[in-house]
Amino acid sequence: MARTTKYFARNLAHKDEVAAELEVESLGQGRYAVTLEGHTFELESLVLPHGAVSMIVEGQSFSVEFDEKGDEVGVLLRGQLTRFDVADERKLRLRAATEGFTVEGKQTVVAPMPGKIVKVFVKVGDVVTEGQGLVVVEAMKMENELKSPKAGTVTQIVTREGATVENGAPLVVVE
Repeated sequence: MARTTKYFARNLAHKDEVAAELEVESLGQGRYAVTLEGHTFELESLVLPHGAVSMIVEGQSFSVEFDEKGDEVGVLLRGQLTRFDVADERKLRLRAATEGFTVEGKQTVVAPMPGKIVKVFVKVGDVVTEGQGLVVVEAMKMENELKSPKAGTVTQIVTREGATVENGAPLVVVE
């Protein structure tokens, strides 16, 4: 049974443009039906040993290279690099649900599990952005960078490098 996935892609060079809707249906054995703006194209693809993808689209052959970083996909075609923001329907709904959601007031970043503080990136008085790394906690031989839940100022650091912390222990306060 063929499986169709709907994607939304926006050229990052044209940030004001609406995302284009693509439907990709796997036809098996490296063959796909791709529908873009009401036009369906059948393509064959083969991943080459060096990582590029050889594609045949409506009788024309293309060598395409992809560079994926999260939702951003770089596409190198005919020597031209174009970057796209690509999301499937589920990811698009998640983005919409969290869009505009911000935390306010005093926020305390806590240890997600027992561990050891490996690094403290900030000091009291530092201005931080939302998502900026604050501390690194090592737990179960994995390092976890804890990030600021909001833009603001670090008003308190409750821990230090080398300290052992329990689950839920307060580490940094951002206001």
